Amino acid sequence: MNTPSYDKDQAETLALKAIHFILADEELQQGFLATSGVSPDEFKDMIGEPEFLGGVLDFLLGNEEQLIAFCEANEIEPTEPARARYNFPGAITDY
Repeated sequence: MNTPSYDKDQAETLALKAIHFILADEELQQGFLATSGVSPDEFKDMIGEPEFLGGVLDFLLGNEEQLIAFCEANEIEPTEPARARYNFPGAITDY
């Protein structure tokens, strides 16, 4: 079993970077909204909620192409979002 290598603050920072990445791309933004069922207004209200931040990372982890693009844009290893994900409720342990 993997253990978290990110503390909560680091994980939140990475999730916020993921939100920025999603919002910067209209196609990703629409895909996230459609997949999550969250409206644009709800999106703004939920940004600080741990469950939502975990869902944002899940969205990126669910598509290798967007995950790689996010990691390249942030100069991090592709395993880092999954490690950060362990800090949020509902983490799946087998990415």
